[in-house]
Amino acid sequence: MFICVRMRLLFLFLHTLAPAVVARRERRNVLFIMADDLRTSLGCYGDSVVKSPNIDQLASKSQIFLNAYAQQAVCAPSRTSMLTSRRPDTTRLYDFNSYWRVHSGNYTTMPQYFKSKGYFTMSVGKVFHPGIASNHSDDYPYSWSIPAYHPASFRYEKEKMCKGEDGQLHANLLCAVNVTQQPGGTLPDLESTGEAVRLLKSRANDNVPFFLAVGFHKPHIPFRIPQEYLSLYPIEQMTLAPDPNVPTLLPPVAYNPWTDVRRRDDVQKLNISFPYGPIPKDFQLCIRQHYYAAVSYMDAQVGRLLSTLDELGLADSTMVVMSSDHGWSLGEHGEWAKYSNFDVSTRVPLIFYVPGVTTRRNRLGESTFPFIDALIQSEHSFKDNKVIRNMVELVDVFPTVSYLAGLRAPKPCPDMSFQTQLCTEGDNLAYTFRHRERGEDEEDISFSQYPRPAETPQVNSDLPDLKDIKIMGYSLRSWDYRYTLWLGFNPQTFQVNVSDVHAGELYMLAGDPGQDKNIYSDSQHSVMMTKMASLPHTASVQMRMRLQLLYLSAGMKTGRRKA
Repeated sequence: MFICVRMRLLFLFLHTLAPAVVARRERRNVLFIMADDLRTSLGCYGDSVVKSPNIDQLASKSQIFLNAYAQQAVCAPSRTSMLTSRRPDTTRLYDFNSYWRVHSGNYTTMPQYFKSKGYFTMSVGKVFHPGIASNHSDDYPYSWSIPAYHPASFRYEKEKMCKGEDGQLHANLLCAVNVTQQPGGTLPDLESTGEAVRLLKSRANDNVPFFLAVGFHKPHIPFRIPQEYLSLYPIEQMTLAPDPNVPTLLPPVAYNPWTDVRRRDDVQKLNISFPYGPIPKDFQLCIRQHYYAAVSYMDAQVGRLLSTLDELGLADSTMVVMSSDHGWSLGEHGEWAKYSNFDVSTRVPLIFYVPGVTTRRNRLGESTFPFIDALIQSEHSFKDNKVIRNMVELVDVFPTVSYLAGLRAPKPCPDMSFQTQLCTEGDNLAYTFRHRERGEDEEDISFSQYPRPAETPQVNSDLPDLKDIKIMGYSLRSWDYRYTLWLGFNPQTFQVNVSDVHAGELYMLAGDPGQDKNIYSDSQHSVMMTKMASLPHTASVQMRMRLQLLYLSAGMKTGRRKA
């Protein structure tokens, strides 16, 4: 309880400072860039394989959050959570089949908030998840000043567009193409970049500040990308995941059987057994090669956007934020795709470029973001500007972007916030831009969750409809541990039964950074539950798990001292 009080007091203190500070600043434009299924496979996050020069250049003039986590590792729930700053248990969106304004509450979104403060707000590509989850309108007109733009060529993403060895077209996972031979001679992210550039040019000389959100579809599957990017990753230089096998003590409920990958024509030909059957190693290498190539292709589109800011003289007045909806497993734990609570699925890049804060303003004629073509300039080196290592969450993005742009950050939500239109369940991270991080903060914790229809992997385990959810996996990530409980869940009442524990996971990250050695003990958990029986029934799952982790970690430290 003391921890929660401290965090709440700090957050309220930041809000008392906000009005005075905001009054002295002019408002910044915002370029908000979202990738799809992008894990932290970037040079600026320490990946030595990837070629991501434009994002690395952005990071060199930004503050990056090394340990940022999504609240659910699937598109619609994560995007809705981030853009409303409400956790999935508040949006009540765990699948793709409901619109939060109707289903849970009329929550204000980040672009809607900017629009209400006089910003001209624009959406290009995949920002909200399209379809029912955003009312078939990308939440227009609530969130956007003009209708959202979607690239026309996206309609071909799920069609047979990939030429196989037989010379026929297939709906493959691996789909590197000659762009000139694609319909319209283009691809979705190329179209989105062109539209975003056009919009930037249309706003360059306008006195009204803008909020432009650009959502790239890659590296989401299928890997329908320009074929030349494969040349950056010779197959003979690719390696398998360091932990490609299913951990022996992984609870079956925790495993995601990557059904969307299995449905692709080229994967079906492999005749892989369900649910654990491994993908042949040579095909694993090809998947990893194509994923990295897709990242480099997306990086080039980011570079086009950033260089346009330079050309238009907007780099000194526009804040750039870049992130992803969640990560993507590349064979770790014998898993592919997202749909889990592991770091590889929940951890995302989070990069903030704030002119005059993360970097000095440029001298006249000096370029901030010159475009770097990885296909020509394969070698580049950038040093990260400022790195925050403590845990943060995507629900923190809305209040932080608002404050740094010159607006008041939304106030913290009350315990029950279904009737509250504007508030945040995250933290305003603005203080991290002005103060040096003082090492590890054990109080900084991120929460993620994932639903399952049963204790064992099924065809719908990766993405169950709400009515089929029987178990909710709540996962806590701290500096030293990842702790997950799979609890009984009622999809009709949205209630979780904290005493109905189907399975648990506990990983000590110092010796097990890949989260492969589950040390969770049923008997130890029973003792702990008995000791915590006096907790009020209104205590949240997050609070309970915090206290449980404190108990478990204290016990392990005591055990090590005795040993």
